[in-house]
Amino acid sequence: MSRPRTPAGLASAGKRLWAAVLADFDLAEHEQAQLAEACFVRDRIDQLRRQVDADGLMIASSQGLRLHPGVAEIRAQQLTLARLLASLRVPPLAEDSLPPARAVRGVYAIRPAS
Repeated sequence: MSRPRTPAGLASAGKRLWAAVLADFDLAEHEQAQLAEACFVRDRIDQLRRQVDADGLMIASSQGLRLHPGVAEIRAQQLTLARLLASLRVPPLAEDSLPPARAVRGVYAIRPAS
């Protein structure tokens, strides 16, 4: 099976994730689309981290200092990335420091009434 082409528009963090996953796993086409989305999310996290680093953790507002809104967005994107990778059943890169993902739930069966 030939290796799928890296999606256009990925930055270095997304490209690393793409290469790392495909080095260890053969993915179906629908899984490749999901991996591509995970890679774009990984790039978004990297971009947000750079912005927070540049602006500082605390920023000035009309009410005084407040936490940079990028911090909350990083957390939301990390959860999205963790869910995407968990649904593919592939581990995240060590640099991602994602929250631990629970196993993906299977199909729910109807239990007989007791």
